[in-house]
Amino acid sequence: MAIPIKNADGIRRMREACAIAATVLGRLKEQVRPGVTTYDLDQIGRDLIAAHGARSAPYGYTVGSRRYPAYTCLSVNEEVVHGIGSLKRILRDGDIISLDVTVEYNGYIGDNAVTVPVGEIPPRVAELLRVTEQALAIGIKQAVVGNRIGDISQAVQTFVEGHGFGIVREMVGHGVGRSMHEEPQIPNFVDRPRKRTEEIRAGMTFAIEPMINLGTHAVRTLSDGWTVVTADGQPSAHFEHTVLTTDSGPEILTIPRAA
Repeated sequence: MAIPIKNADGIRRMREACAIAATVLGRLKEQVRPGVTTYDLDQIGRDLIAAHGARSAPYGYTVGSRRYPAYTCLSVNEEVVHGIGSLKRILRDGDIISLDVTVEYNGYIGDNAVTVPVGEIPPRVAELLRVTEQALAIGIKQAVVGNRIGDISQAVQTFVEGHGFGIVREMVGHGVGRSMHEEPQIPNFVDRPRKRTEEIRAGMTFAIEPMINLGTHAVRTLSDGWTVVTADGQPSAHFEHTVLTTDSGPEILTIPRAA
């Protein structure tokens, strides 16, 4: 399938949706502290999204007979992605939590994520967060008109593996726009020769999102059918921006609104 190219109206709407997603993520990040439950955070996220006149894109998202039951994806420690808020999951000092906020507004999607520490965390886990965030920035720099998707993948993989971390294979970045998942897929590792990957053109919008594990790259899915965890129980980090490709270089769209 062809990669959608956004026109001026589509880009305008993408900017609006992404600004809301980033604003909600920033506000939600402020609520992370020891003693709060992931259910509380999810409800805060729900209210923030509604206050901006937007809709939670993952809420009710259907795969087969399964419907995602939460408004945000909140993944703690060994949870990689798609963690569901729960009253039983109480954040404690030394945890890390990935906050993934995706909204639909005026027909378009904004998608972003960040992993934050809860109090003091071990040095190697802090390095995991730094490297994953840096890998996102390195990948975004490769989203240049005339490059190929494989250039993003290669840059992220080279940087991350140089620090000895595992790159999740089962989930990848993706195009985003009118729907939460569009073409192309954007792996954080090289899965095919560069020349066989899609060429980047102006007007494409990508969700670039390294998902990086402290240990092995292997993952498994819990019995809830959604929550993906590391196979070895080691922590995982996740950072994500929605990016617009332009003739003057990549532009991060998930920037919070001015206060």
